[in-house]
Amino acid sequence: MAGGGSAANSNSPTAVRIVVAGDRGTGKSSLIVTAAAEAFPTNVPPTLPPTRLPEDMFPDRVPVMVIDTSASMENRGKLADELKGADAVVLTYACDKPSTLDRLSTFWLPELRRLEVRVPVIVVGCKLDLRDEQQAVSLEQVMSPIMQQFREIETCIECSAFKHIQLPEVFYYAQKAVLHPTAPLFDQEAQTLKPRCVRALKRIFILCDHDRDGALSDAELNDFQVKCFNAPLQPSEIVGVKRVVQEKLPEGVNENGLTLTGFLFLHALFIEKGRLETTWTVLRKFGYNNDIRLCDDQLLPPITRTPDQSVELTSEAVEFLRGVFSLFDIDGDGALNAHELEDLFSTAPENPWSEAPFANAAEKNALEGLSLDGFLSEWALMILLDPVHGVENLIYIGYADDPSSAIRVTRRRRVDRKKKHSDRNVFQCFVFGPKEAGKTSLLHSFVGRPFAEGYTPTTEERYAVNVVDQPDGRKKTLILREIPEEAIEKLLVEKDALAACDIAVFVHDSSKESSWIRATELLVEIASHGESTGYEVPCLIVAAKDDLDPYPTAIQDSTRVSQDMGIEAPIPISAKLGDFNNIFRRITRAAAHPHLSIPETEAGKTRKQYHRILNRSLMVVSVGAAVAVVGLAAYRVYATRKNASS
Repeated sequence: MAGGGSAANSNSPTAVRIVVAGDRGTGKSSLIVTAAAEAFPTNVPPTLPPTRLPEDMFPDRVPVMVIDTSASMENRGKLADELKGADAVVLTYACDKPSTLDRLSTFWLPELRRLEVRVPVIVVGCKLDLRDEQQAVSLEQVMSPIMQQFREIETCIECSAFKHIQLPEVFYYAQKAVLHPTAPLFDQEAQTLKPRCVRALKRIFILCDHDRDGALSDAELNDFQVKCFNAPLQPSEIVGVKRVVQEKLPEGVNENGLTLTGFLFLHALFIEKGRLETTWTVLRKFGYNNDIRLCDDQLLPPITRTPDQSVELTSEAVEFLRGVFSLFDIDGDGALNAHELEDLFSTAPENPWSEAPFANAAEKNALEGLSLDGFLSEWALMILLDPVHGVENLIYIGYADDPSSAIRVTRRRRVDRKKKHSDRNVFQCFVFGPKEAGKTSLLHSFVGRPFAEGYTPTTEERYAVNVVDQPDGRKKTLILREIPEEAIEKLLVEKDALAACDIAVFVHDSSKESSWIRATELLVEIASHGESTGYEVPCLIVAAKDDLDPYPTAIQDSTRVSQDMGIEAPIPISAKLGDFNNIFRRITRAAAHPHLSIPETEAGKTRKQYHRILNRSLMVVSVGAAVAVVGLAAYRVYATRKNASS
């Protein structure tokens, strides 16, 4: 891997905007004019207009526009606007005025932070020819403490516009900091590649290791070189590359070729030597952006769907994931442990399941291993909640087909209601209920967690996902989404709040009348919202804590509400006793038949009755109109015949 040229490609910026700032009299304008015209000016205006530098000044041939600024107080607003629009900032100080150097750390660099300008900074000492050589200290000595404090400084350089010393280098480093930034790739303190860079390079290595033997052979190295740099490697160059690696890192080369360790070592070496363009060229050829994530053109295109349509994995994607599971289940125990799961996602920017809502959402075994069902359930949850991000991660772990082939958009739920059946494989259930009703215990039991005696209030939404076996032998994935009582009001502000809900469950503590009353209030609230927005959902009532004595009028109350609203009687369960009354299969069955179990409020019944009366009236009117039309037609026929006989 010789590196080759660093021609800009479609994933790198098409132009670079460099803003030059610093104290008055530090040589900003002279620096720009001399770099552009290659001649020191005799008269320089206070502030220059935007200046375009010739493309052939730089190896990447990317246009550079340089913006001069004024440090005066009256121009402070314009200065702030220019800095906020910069791709890189050049901060100047005068080598013959130490006070202007001090101002970098006391004003200019803090000001950039205050303005939230998060771009590379190049510190430039101008007027090098005027510095008092008696007091000369090395640039490293001067800048080291400042660079320790302000990590955004990419490079420091000294120059002289008058004597034409290092002028092109100033803007070359500024452009390079934009096109080939150090920060995403390399940790300067630790002197190591950053984790996300390592993960991306590992994925690239695997993609290039066509025979899957864990090493890049001479032929594979050559293919890689041609793909990235449009030029083959000579046999002697390949030998030279491997020799460099082997001398410094013996395990970087084996009998099959360059190992992953050696591949990573080479990139660290390039970066240490300032050849960041080599690593960036490789990353961009494989579709990565400056955040070291795949660019949008590599991912799923925008999905067109209505709010009540969901997204699921296709059978092709599920089969791919089954293969991935088997490949990474190294110990063959039918579950992925934490190390195996980390290895599986080691080619993604990070493990997407390490944080909420995915962390602990699926069932794990006693050794914290994720079964195949748990693994597929996590993917179903990710695709449902964020299809683009989900498919992005599929690509990172090796899905090579068209991204669109990994997902399918389900039918609208209102169509399912008309057809009296849902074709979905994944159902989302919203779990409502008052505090201490037993919602969290329901979710925990769904993913095999033991019952906990203590009460911990739920302050944020949480998810539990698992596979539910159906009576016909098929499997459906059920996602339980627990919604804290305090979050319901905010949820229902949105018209489409229930669009993603396939079924709603209302949990109450069957031993407390107050819990029942609040649960029924929530049921009416949700049912009313569904009726007013057109997103009616099937509803079930769950009488939790069945191991406790019910409150006195529980049976009469529940019978009355279920009959009045036209839904099933409350389903008793006890998480403490492990008696769940087939609740999860019943939830799935109700979701699969979206025309049933839909509660009706009094307002909804009145509205429906009004529409019936209105439709009946329209029917009477239309029948009457039809009779009138027929009568008129008959009269016309009669009149015509009478006139004819006359």
